[in-house]
Formats: sequence, structure tokens, C-alpha cells
Amino acid sequence: MVKNISARNLRSNLSGVLNKVSKHLDRYVVLRRGEPEAVIMSIEDYEGWLETLEIMSSKRAMADILAAKKEIRAGKSYAFDKVFGKHKRLKKAS
Repeated sequence: MVKNISARNLRSNLSGVLNKVSKHLDRYVVLRRGEPEAVIMSIEDYEGWLETLEIMSSKRAMADILAAKKEIRAGKSYAFDKVFGKHKRLKKAS
């Protein structure tokens, strides 16, 4: 969830904001004089964004993704169990 927070409010509530960011994956847009200045997000979110940007900036990766989508639309795909065998559920430990 993305929330707006003023820089002044952030200063007085930094600990709480960091807890929400790390535990609930909230994101904050930091406003200064009502204008967006920065974003606060969890390190997991940040690393995910970096990985996505890396993939999207790779011509080879994007070409592979587009080719795979075309193959799926053309029915050139395999069911999970055909590739990996019958899925077995793990029993819960008591």
C-alpha cells in the first residue's frame, strides 16, 4: 500500500514508518511542501524493483519473454505434471 507522508510527520514518526515498511511492506511517498521528494520502501521491494528493471533493460530477456508468451498462446506448453511429475503435498509436521 502506498501512503503519502510529510517530511515533518516522517521526522516525528520514523520508527513507526520503518516498522510498517518492513513488516507490512507499506510504501511511503515523502512530501516536502506538498510535493513528492522521495520514496521509502522495504529492502525486499527495492531489490525486486532493481531485478525487474534489470530484466526489462535486457533485450535478450525481453525477447525470450515475448517468445515464451507467443508459444503459450500457440499451445506450445506443457502441464506441470508432464514436466515434473505428479505434485505431492507435503504433510504438516505435528
